[in-house]
Amino acid sequence: MHELSITENILSITLEKAEEAKASRVSRINLVVGELSGVVDECVDFYFTFISKDTIAAGAVLSIQHPPTQLRCRKCNTVYSPDGQDWTCPDCHEQNSEIVSGRDLYIESIEVE
Repeated sequence: MHELSITENILSITLEKAEEAKASRVSRINLVVGELSGVVDECVDFYFTFISKDTIAAGAVLSIQHPPTQLRCRKCNTVYSPDGQDWTCPDCHEQNSEIVSGRDLYIESIEVE
């Protein structure tokens, strides 16, 4: 259910930036949503359609990119993408890594007219 508040924030930021640009319509919103963010695309899309009615963002396309999760081994500094639930470093085989990317959640760009 946290997708509703996230989507409200996306719409709020979009409308604020569109107003700054003196736009009459928002046609596309490009989002980056990491695999570990816990955000469900379909929920964001559903809520956006509902809450953007009667705004200049109504009908805007949500384009969502999913950058891969990347980890950095704390022992050997290798940066790698985990294999499913196995977060073992492929080089030194340690299980002591930090998340470098994958929790991302931001608006990359907004296309307006």
